[in-house]
Amino acid sequence: MDLFIALLLAPGALGASLYLAFRLKRAGLGAKPALMAQIAVFFISLVFITTAISVSAVAADADTASEIAAATADKSSVSALGVGMIAAALAVGIAGIGSGIAVAASAPSAMGAISENEKLFGKALIYVAMAEGIAIYGLLVAILIIFTFR
Repeated sequence: MDLFIALLLAPGALGASLYLAFRLKRAGLGAKPALMAQIAVFFISLVFITTAISVSAVAADADTASEIAAATADKSSVSALGVGMIAAALAVGIAGIGSGIAVAASAPSAMGAISENEKLFGKALIYVAMAEGIAIYGLLVAILIIFTFR
C-alpha cells in the first residue's frame, strides 16, 4: 500500500515543482531560481519515494524474502546486470546530452546559412544530421550493452 501511495505522489510532486517554477517565473524572479526550485522539489520527492519503496520492501514477509534470496543466489550475475544497466543508461544519457549540445550549436548556424543562400540546404542538413547521429550511436551502444549482460 505504501508503494502505491509513493507512486501516486510522484506525478503530484512533478506537478507541484512545475507549478512552483511557473509561479516563480511569473513573479519576475527569472529562470534560474525557478529551475533551482524545481530541481530541489524533484530531489526531495525522489528521496521520499525511494524511502517509501525501501520501507515497503523491508515490510515484505519472510517467504517473499526467502524466495528473492533463492532467486538471486548468484550475486555476481545480479551485480553485473546492475552495472550493465547503469552503463547503458549512461551511454544513452551522455550521448543525448552531447547530441543536444551539438544540435544547439549547428542548427541555428545552418538556418542562418539557408536564409542567406538556399543552395546550402543539403550541406546544412548533413551537419545537423551528423549531430543527431551522436544520440543514435549512444542508443546502439546501450543496446549492445544490454544484450551483452542478459
